[in-house]
Amino acid sequence: MGLQAYYRGHKKLVGLAALAVIAMLAAGWAIRGRSDDPNYQTAEVQRGSITSVVEATGTINPLTTVPVGSYVSGTVQYVFADFNSRVESGQVLAQLDPEVYQAQVVQARGNLENAIANQKNLEATITAQEAAIKTNEANLERLKAAGVYSRANTRRILDLADQGVFSKDQADQAQSGLDQSQAQVRAAEAQLNQSIAQLAETRAQVEQAKAQVKTSQGALQLAEANLRYCTILSPIDGTVVANNITVGQSVAASLQAPIVFSIAQDLTRMQVSAATDESDTGNIKIGTEATFQVDAFPSETFRGRVSTIRLNATTIQNVVTYSTIIIFDNPDGRLLPGETAYATIPTGDVSDTIKIPNAALRFAPSFPVAVLRQMYEQNHIPPAATTSHVGGWRVVWKPESGGSIRPLAVRTGITDYTFTQLISGEVKAGDLLVTGEQTSGNSTGANPASPPRFGAPR
Repeated sequence: MGLQAYYRGHKKLVGLAALAVIAMLAAGWAIRGRSDDPNYQTAEVQRGSITSVVEATGTINPLTTVPVGSYVSGTVQYVFADFNSRVESGQVLAQLDPEVYQAQVVQARGNLENAIANQKNLEATITAQEAAIKTNEANLERLKAAGVYSRANTRRILDLADQGVFSKDQADQAQSGLDQSQAQVRAAEAQLNQSIAQLAETRAQVEQAKAQVKTSQGALQLAEANLRYCTILSPIDGTVVANNITVGQSVAASLQAPIVFSIAQDLTRMQVSAATDESDTGNIKIGTEATFQVDAFPSETFRGRVSTIRLNATTIQNVVTYSTIIIFDNPDGRLLPGETAYATIPTGDVSDTIKIPNAALRFAPSFPVAVLRQMYEQNHIPPAATTSHVGGWRVVWKPESGGSIRPLAVRTGITDYTFTQLISGEVKAGDLLVTGEQTSGNSTGANPASPPRFGAPR
């Protein structure tokens, strides 16, 4: 039987088969068309409490660590303390070889004794010179008195010689005697002045000797101090956390004092020095209770309190951080200096507030830029919500009937990295917000583990 004959005999059956094929093709095209439309993932807006925190990494250190150095150079002779040794203030930690400094003390003491003896010798010379001055003064007075008599006697002889009583020779002898007497007076005056000058010079030498004595005393005190510095003492009560010397080692202190020990004053009260970002320091309050964890006890959480934010900024690859100090008690000494601490510092807390999932704040649909701009204008989205987020303005997308979505501008507050506080906006508890989309097997969305960014873009 031919095809035409079969068609004429089964026309109705062939028509039904053709309609079935057309229906299947139409259904396939419809399914394919729907598969190109995005399938949106949503999350529910909730009501509850939010606590915002700052997370930072730091190092555990003692509250006070005193580096102990060596003021003098020498060879280490004895070491009396090691790592973890408990020491008291004034306790001997190490001893340098004192032989050289002992010799310096002996030399300085000898120089001092010599200077003192020189001073005493000069003071005795002053006494002798003062006595000589008195003798010279007496001799001068005697010669002056003899000169007065010689002048009077010579006048009488000259008068008698004029009368012819004495000869001319006797008159000349009398005049010569007067001249000699006057010359002796002048010589005695010169000798007296010389004695006075020598006394003044000796007194100046005494003052110089006194200065030399003081210099020698200072040199002796310096030598004795250097000898004392050969014995290295602990300045505080504490625990030795670093020992940098061994017996026989040479310590050189020519340019700066080398650090030989480090002593932690009190390991029962310690601190965490956490590096916090400059954008977070404005929210951290002094006295806030903070928590931290360490690798040594990963399942435990330790508590402390923020004591200060140090003003010395640290810049690494254009990232500015400040040291936030968290003080905590360590009564059993479980936490050790130098351990890495992972600190969590609360910066805000609200209760009974509307919480927007952070994934909804990070979502952006894969629409063309022109379409997005038109939708923002139609829904009155402020520019800050899509660019700088100044004032906490953000954009969320809400699903509509028919499978479409529309943007909403919301103003946000603090966040706990999972939810963010809603301050204002057309969103209420129980609403669904878009967090991702899926088209033809490809899904797009936001990583729920990463926190939303606020403030101006960096």
